[in-house]
Amino acid sequence: MDMSQSEVASLIPMNQSNYSKIERNVQEPSLEQLKKICLILNLDPAYLLELGEFQHLSPDDNRLLKDIKNFINTHKDGV
Repeated sequence: MDMSQSEVASLIPMNQSNYSKIERNVQEPSLEQLKKICLILNLDPAYLLELGEFQHLSPDDNRLLKDIKNFINTHKDGV
């Protein structure tokens, strides 16, 4: 998918400057922003969270991934 930062930011919604900070790892997205980024870009949250195949997930990480999965399943036809 070839989208500009401005296009992605407008769908989140947030301003392009803050979205750029997320892409550059200067700013962390909120859970809601992370969910929307995954939906918009059709990405696995584990990829965005840079979770390696054998990396241990904390209980908080597991809850986050479960929340993201539920959100994606609930809203997959909305984007």
